[in-house]
Amino acid sequence: MSICYLLVFFIASFLFLGVSGMLAMWIDRKLTARLQFRVGPPWYQNFADFAKLTGKELLIPAKANIFVFIFAPVLAVLAATVAGMIIFLVTKNGIILPADLILVVYLLTIPSLAIILGGSVSGNVLAAVGISREIKLLLGYELPFICALIIPALQSGSTTSLIEILRYQHAHGMVIRSVSGVIGFIAGLFALQGKIGFVPFDLAEAETEIASGAFLEYSGILLGLFKLTKAILLIVGPLLLVTLYFGGISLSFPSGIITSLLKYLLILVLIVLIKNTNPRVRIDQSLKFFWGWLTFFGLIGIVLAFSGW
Repeated sequence: MSICYLLVFFIASFLFLGVSGMLAMWIDRKLTARLQFRVGPPWYQNFADFAKLTGKELLIPAKANIFVFIFAPVLAVLAATVAGMIIFLVTKNGIILPADLILVVYLLTIPSLAIILGGSVSGNVLAAVGISREIKLLLGYELPFICALIIPALQSGSTTSLIEILRYQHAHGMVIRSVSGVIGFIAGLFALQGKIGFVPFDLAEAETEIASGAFLEYSGILLGLFKLTKAILLIVGPLLLVTLYFGGISLSFPSGIITSLLKYLLILVLIVLIKNTNPRVRIDQSLKFFWGWLTFFGLIGIVLAFSGW
């Protein structure tokens, strides 16, 4: 596979993930509004907001490390896009990448690290509170998230290859049909909620408490890139769960595309429902939840998967 092909595929993935991520954010806002008996924004609202941010003045704090401050949101977008690109490559071309599941895990960790880097060099006290919370959240949700990834890997013959996990499901059925699959999916869903930064785990942002936290000093296009990263993660995260637990996506028209869309929408609706039915928790409560019950059930799921359940 040539470098030119990968570059074109990356650009195409970025455009698709960006546009579809904005539409997913609109579904989130629209469904949230309906649950709160409001009308909600039009479908193009997120695109208009992003365009407005790109046209606003870019302000950089006087005490900030300029390079890190600017590079952090760019790094976040690149990592989220490459993670989605890998999933698309595996789905479209059936490419076997050694340990690509581990690579995706690392890539999905980078956006949180970028938030921590950007906030830490901004020189703002409230941003420091935000990155402190982001660090604790990162340490909290990563453990159950990894448990959720180990379960389908064990069921598929102890592999870390996404294509091998997909082949196993095509031959033996979706992982979600097993007891360990249900447990792993639930653990992965809640961990993904924290990774995206949605309520009840939006502690690092918490506008009513710390005025956007780590993002407080960001403006213009840089703030837009962080928002774009969250939109892309709202596509990549559910697609990863679809790949691991629901047999992946299919690009065959029209049945495969419709089925894949329904799988994705199921996870998206669950994420939005969790967001709108739970209040924001304290940082100690979130850590107890992630390291306590969620990790406990994740470990049970691993034992069951190892036993063939």
